[in-house]
Amino acid sequence: MFPGIGTVVNVATVLLGSVIGVLVGHRLSQRTRDVVTDALGLVTLLIAASSATSVGDPAWSRAVGDSAPTLIVLGSLVVGGIVGSVLGIEQRLEAFGGWLQATLQRRARGGTGGADRQRFIEGFVTSSLVFCVGPLTVLGSINDGLGNGPDQLFLKAALDGFAAIAFAASLGWGVAAAALAVLVVQGALTLLGAALGNVLPPAELAALTTTGGLMLVGVALRLLRIRQVPVGDLLPALLVAPALTALVVSLR
Repeated sequence: MFPGIGTVVNVATVLLGSVIGVLVGHRLSQRTRDVVTDALGLVTLLIAASSATSVGDPAWSRAVGDSAPTLIVLGSLVVGGIVGSVLGIEQRLEAFGGWLQATLQRRARGGTGGADRQRFIEGFVTSSLVFCVGPLTVLGSINDGLGNGPDQLFLKAALDGFAAIAFAASLGWGVAAAALAVLVVQGALTLLGAALGNVLPPAELAALTTTGGLMLVGVALRLLRIRQVPVGDLLPALLVAPALTALVVSLR
């Protein structure tokens, strides 16, 4: 196998799951689709909770102090959110999703509809965030690039395939477009892993995992239609968290 095979398999499972989901979705009532989305939101909360518990990671506490991890996560989300909102990451994701949907529909039928457009955008943005935010995305891609094997990405591919079925049943073809985000994000991280030559230290890894877990809570709130948290604008926090941890370690 070659570096990047994990991402290739992940993209394939997202596309396959999307096709199955769309085919099943046409046979489901809107109420049933909403129930499927709610179920996925609850499972996303479960995954987020398991990731967020890394705030108590002993290696992280030893490196920065017992009270510092929570403050680092807070600082990461605040700084990352400010940077993301200034850059307009959430709006850019939505704009890209709208452009892609309009292009595909124009080629297929010669026109676009407002409701379909919004559904496509929601499917693309929400699925992209779920598929691309999380410890398996970063760790799996970097390890694949390092030549340590694609096992973690194979696991993620299986999870994303089932998630794509559930998403596409409710949100349609926008979920399939999220395969492009998976390809770009995980492909870039695989190249980064090949360049780095080693993985993140345990403390920085715990910071990344915890921050990603809390961001997944925001995704879950969107799925459950509780609050439209602009998770896209928080994405820079995934870079800020390890950097802040390294800064605190160097100052101790």
